[in-house]
Amino acid sequence: MRILFITSSRLGDAVIASGAIERIRLAHPMARLTVACGAAAAGVFARLPGLERLIVFEKQRFDRHWLSLWSCVVRDRWHIVVDFRGSALSFGLWAGRRVIVRGGRRPGRRYRQIGLACGFDPPPLPVVWTGPADRARAARLIPQGTPVLGLGPTANWDGKIWPAARYVELAARLGFARVAVFGGPGAGERAAAAPVLAGLPGAIDLVGALSVAEAAAALAQCALFIGNDSGLMHLAAAAGVPTLGLFGRSRASEYAPAGPRAACIAAPGPEGDAAMEGLMVDDVLASARQLIGETVSA
Repeated sequence: MRILFITSSRLGDAVIASGAIERIRLAHPMARLTVACGAAAAGVFARLPGLERLIVFEKQRFDRHWLSLWSCVVRDRWHIVVDFRGSALSFGLWAGRRVIVRGGRRPGRRYRQIGLACGFDPPPLPVVWTGPADRARAARLIPQGTPVLGLGPTANWDGKIWPAARYVELAARLGFARVAVFGGPGAGERAAAAPVLAGLPGAIDLVGALSVAEAAAALAQCALFIGNDSGLMHLAAAAGVPTLGLFGRSRASEYAPAGPRAACIAAPGPEGDAAMEGLMVDDVLASARQLIGETVSA
């Protein structure tokens, strides 16, 4: 049995769809899986059980990327094709069953939209897939026996980034003995994280240092994660760490972190158009303490 998943070019969106992928995988444990996604999302699936093929495709002019992808998969016979991109490509493939998840903006949490479109009610929460080597490296990087605060001060654009000085103040007031600063690869991520690292001497610098699976394993070792709306935020929530997402220029009603211990706080103002500077440290601190308290008492 062969299943094709056509998923996102973005890390966060790929994580959001992971719960539905896992539910389908578990329903067909002997299936051979193919995943087509963008390069930024490819690491999400590196440890996916049953993965036979990972196809990385990037946007091309005149939508030629769809033709390139079609040429990679048209010769196969698929028992199930699940298209999280809402494209027409799957109708040009031999498939016993097709699941098309519509794109575009709609009310409600995105993970719920995906789960319901795949026939799951209640919709499954996102998951992470890690291996023994990922968990071993995480155990070396994140000290055992001491609660560690994870921070995600980066994002894919400046409007989603909470001021660095407030991360530094928040970390000091939360009082964790150790802090780990997470971020993705690239100069932009390094630049966004640099003032936070400078303000927190002794913090564990994990910016650009980890694969997606290693980051998921390291996040799972933290006692709390606080970060901007980003792929790392979604990864932390899926890993099961208590996760507080910070929102301003993006919509929490759609993209709040989804996990067993996840919450969010938004800057005051119109949803999706509120300045991150309006989000005060006192308010984030109160939300973080409430999240930890709920976790401890659960």
